[in-house]
Amino acid sequence: MEPSSDAVRSLLTSLFPSGLIEDLAHEREVVQRDRKIDVRMLVWTLVLGFAANGEARSIAGYRRSYELATNQSVAPSSFYDRFSDQLADLLRDLLDHAVEEVAVPHHVAPAFQRFRDVMVADATVFRLHRLLSEFEATHDDQSGAMLYLVHNITDQSVISTEITDERVHESTLFKTGSWLRGRLFLFDQGFFKYRRFALIDENDGFFVSRLKPDANPVITAELREWRGRAIPLEGKQIHDVVGDLSRQYIDVEVEAEFKRGPYNGTRSLDTKAFRVVGVRNEDADDYHLYITNLPREQFRPDEIGFLYRARWEVELLFRELKSQYELTSFETGKAHIVRIQILAALLTLVVSRAILRTICDHADHPVAGVPKERWAATFRSAAQLILHELAAVYSYPPPDLEAFLTQEALNQPASRQTLIGEVSNALSGGLTA
Repeated sequence: MEPSSDAVRSLLTSLFPSGLIEDLAHEREVVQRDRKIDVRMLVWTLVLGFAANGEARSIAGYRRSYELATNQSVAPSSFYDRFSDQLADLLRDLLDHAVEEVAVPHHVAPAFQRFRDVMVADATVFRLHRLLSEFEATHDDQSGAMLYLVHNITDQSVISTEITDERVHESTLFKTGSWLRGRLFLFDQGFFKYRRFALIDENDGFFVSRLKPDANPVITAELREWRGRAIPLEGKQIHDVVGDLSRQYIDVEVEAEFKRGPYNGTRSLDTKAFRVVGVRNEDADDYHLYITNLPREQFRPDEIGFLYRARWEVELLFRELKSQYELTSFETGKAHIVRIQILAALLTLVVSRAILRTICDHADHPVAGVPKERWAATFRSAAQLILHELAAVYSYPPPDLEAFLTQEALNQPASRQTLIGEVSNALSGGLTA
């Protein structure tokens, strides 16, 4: 049974109830006394207008979407004034509310079912106006905002986000603690740190990370026996011997030395045993090396390699934001508008996933997976229509297209003359001289 329009409307209004939006807007002082702008429709215009407007996205474009959906005329200055730090805070609050509410049914490999969740932490950078000094970049004469997130692969949701400047190292944003229990974390080399791995293990979590080229732990035991005249590895450092090996897999235990966190002003040295697995890459005549705490009895070396490939899911998410929703660069020189745009993009992603979940739930047969970028293109095409559906829920009448088009065509600033108008005025002045 396919979901009805009523089901989609009900889903979205339950995801962000009117009372929730209005209460948070009041707390953040987004709502002004005159209430000329409906903050509920403003939020939905940002979320759905972000998807619909693409690279032509602008505050003027959002205003037109709002006016068309609500059948109300709004002064450009009044609408622009709503784009404030307080509005960014409101969107942040709504994102925090939503990230744990949305999950998409997902075909999970049997190996993943052994974990509470499979998580990927990563970050991406958006280039900004070069004079926007609040978002410092790693290069001179540039600015850059970094979006850090923790992506739950198991249920296709985003559970944590941060927006910082480009110079902040993404690995410093990853927090350890009891929430790690039972979860598997897949890291690229940017998050490589023995102390982090030790804390995940001590909190009963699991991890797989690529082994950094400059990390050279000592091998303490071989976890797999080899027949014949195999090169002995115990007591040697992994990168010192890996080039001499030709076996299909490497599976060893290593001892890593690291510094614990500060305590009473000092940081003590400690060691911990981890597992290093190598999977031979015949094309490059070398190994993909992984460090992990997954037990040998349950995970073969080839399974470790396949598990790690799931980390690509977060790269696909970033590609969806940048290609389908065109969150690539910003022309504005105002930091709060940058935050509003990024938060609107993330809320768009949440809403898109929520609708996809509804469609999957109502499908006549089990859904093994939906290509995310194809779904994003479909959602973008329907976003403005969904906004009009929500306006009807809030009792706004259908749009008066003739009135809207007339207003937009005729109510232009006098300074914005057309080329023909400028020529005509110049000629008229010449003829009367």
